Amino acid sequence: MKGQGREFMEKTKYRYLEQSDQNNGLPQPPLELLAAKGRRIIDLPDPKAVEAEPLDVREAIDRRVSVRAYGDKAMSLAELSLLLWCTQGVKEVAPRPAILRTVPSAGARHCFETYVLANRVDGLSPGLYRFLAVDHRLQEVDLGPDVAERVTKACLDQRFILASAATFIWTAVAYRMMWRYGERSYRYMHLDAGHVCQNLYLSAETVGCGACAVAAFDDDELNKALGVDGVDQFAVYVGVVGKKR
Repeated sequence: MKGQGREFMEKTKYRYLEQSDQNNGLPQPPLELLAAKGRRIIDLPDPKAVEAEPLDVREAIDRRVSVRAYGDKAMSLAELSLLLWCTQGVKEVAPRPAILRTVPSAGARHCFETYVLANRVDGLSPGLYRFLAVDHRLQEVDLGPDVAERVTKACLDQRFILASAATFIWTAVAYRMMWRYGERSYRYMHLDAGHVCQNLYLSAETVGCGACAVAAFDDDELNKALGVDGVDQFAVYVGVVGKKR
């Protein structure tokens, strides 16, 4: 069996792990991208105070399915706050320094930034936002009237994205992981994405929402829609959420 995928699996085997920048004493990259200057920041409700259905984890797993058809009802800002906390919430900033979040990550590197395309969220203007996880806030990225269409087109024109209440897009800041693990980091980034998206599926059940993971997208077009370079930071996974019919 030959091909790029097979070569990737071979070249990122643990035995090829090189001396890391961490071991070489180079400074650790920031735990989170800084907020952009001049762009509005929105406070989010405390996720611990959000009313949600008490749901046994076994029941949540049993109810978990991919949902691509949504009702017209908007998601509340409090519900969005809860889903952001469940997928990338910060529980502690440890002294090492490292972030301890609501999902596991290789070496607690947590390379992801979360972008939210808000279509129907009470209290938010439609548009693209970035989650500032450490402070649990949102920052405006792009409120242009065509941003939802651009993101949808980048996701191979899957129209249920436009019908969603919100669409989560997770980008990897590569060096945050590579500082410790070198080229093997690319494996860990994609493993970590699975942890994050499963939390979205399960937590969506507690607020009357359905979710659907999307991995079919034009990488270059989606990175362009987000305003990231596609090299040092790039889209890895998409999760679409909306109120159940």
